[in-house]
Amino acid sequence: MTLTELLPRIKQLSAIDKRELIRILMAEENISDERAWKAQFEATTDAQWDSLAEIVRQEIAAGDITPLTEIFPQSHIDLLIQLRQRTLRLP
Repeated sequence: MTLTELLPRIKQLSAIDKRELIRILMAEENISDERAWKAQFEATTDAQWDSLAEIVRQEIAAGDITPLTEIFPQSHIDLLIQLRQRTLRLP
């Protein structure tokens, strides 16, 4: 079925059903984005990570980095670290 064929049927849906359809479509898009991000992340080579790390070291040395503690309260940073450890299954 084409989008042109679907549009009249979608227009007949109730507002609640339209919102649910939008939620489903958005969730599918998020899954697709996450898969693409994961694939790109996993394809990153050690040389690329090393290059990024060197760029960060240079930015730190030049004073171009703002410490997170100047942006977020320490309690928020601690929470982010805890969440990241759970996501990455770190001890």
